Amino acid sequence: MDLFSLIGKTVLITGASRGIGRACAIALAQAGANICLVLRPPSNPSQDAFAELKDGEDPYIIYADISDTTSVKSVFPRALKAVPGEQIDILVNCAGIQRRAPSVEFSESFWDDVLNTNLKSPFILAQAAGRHMVPRKSGKIINFCSLLTFQGGLTVPAYAASKGGLGQLTKALSNEWSSQGVHVNGIAPGYIETDMNEALLNNPTRLQQLNDRIPAQRWGTPRDFAGPVVFLASQASNYVCGEVLVVDGGWMGR
Repeated sequence: MDLFSLIGKTVLITGASRGIGRACAIALAQAGANICLVLRPPSNPSQDAFAELKDGEDPYIIYADISDTTSVKSVFPRALKAVPGEQIDILVNCAGIQRRAPSVEFSESFWDDVLNTNLKSPFILAQAAGRHMVPRKSGKIINFCSLLTFQGGLTVPAYAASKGGLGQLTKALSNEWSSQGVHVNGIAPGYIETDMNEALLNNPTRLQQLNDRIPAQRWGTPRDFAGPVVFLASQASNYVCGEVLVVDGGWMGR
């Protein structure tokens, strides 16, 4: 299983305080990677908050607000100084937000919040990672997209636009960097049991409608992303370039 080993690698990951991001951080650590978390200030995780990381090791932590693109510009340089050997091998852009309102009422502030968090900040981090990884001819970048990378959704115009843009950004960066040994791919979650989907989970009628539409007949859980993220972060995916891996229980295939 050395093909999936991340021993000696360092991961910088956003959005790992809960849900999918947390599950991914734990999986990457258990595959052997050192983990550097980007957490929103004034986050103060307890000592056992990430006890499931490999050998109980504490992660490296960088505090930043991903919605503040000025703050985000300092994240990668600060992370390089914090981690062993001043080297980052894998970037996982998992942080994301959603704002819901009819499009005729959707505010400009909603639009800016979502686009900054879900698209501009991932670009800033990916660009910084590229500047670090391309000269070394080695690296992995994984962007968390969405079913709305492919579909339009309802009353979430900014979210759909941001995730559609992130999917195309993934392909654009892959086109430039694959020949340099830097692999850029995405993961598109389907309907997952996370805080972001709490309203849907608490709506029995809508929940049943969605369950009936999913071939797997269940919602996904954050743990369902452990395998996909380790695969894309490891040498097992060295000829996978510019792909958006859909993890949705079959939703998009129906």
